[in-house]
Amino acid sequence: MARSKTSAVDALKRLQAQRSELDARETKLRTDAANELGKVLLECGAETIDAAKLRQLMKQTSTMGIDAALAKLGKN
Repeated sequence: MARSKTSAVDALKRLQAQRSELDARETKLRTDAANELGKVLLECGAETIDAAKLRQLMKQTSTMGIDAALAKLGKN
């Protein structure tokens, strides 16, 4: 019995459905990751840090690299 070829339109529909599922999964995982990071911030008392300063600290740390930032702070 010969199998019919999948049309390009059907393939695109499946791909769009998969993309929607992946987008929903990414949104959930980002929320979960944010919750985990929030717990870490609470555990170390960082909730008292001004949000703008914390954002600046994280951007600079990312630019510098975590190992270099820790070394510079004397923690490594």
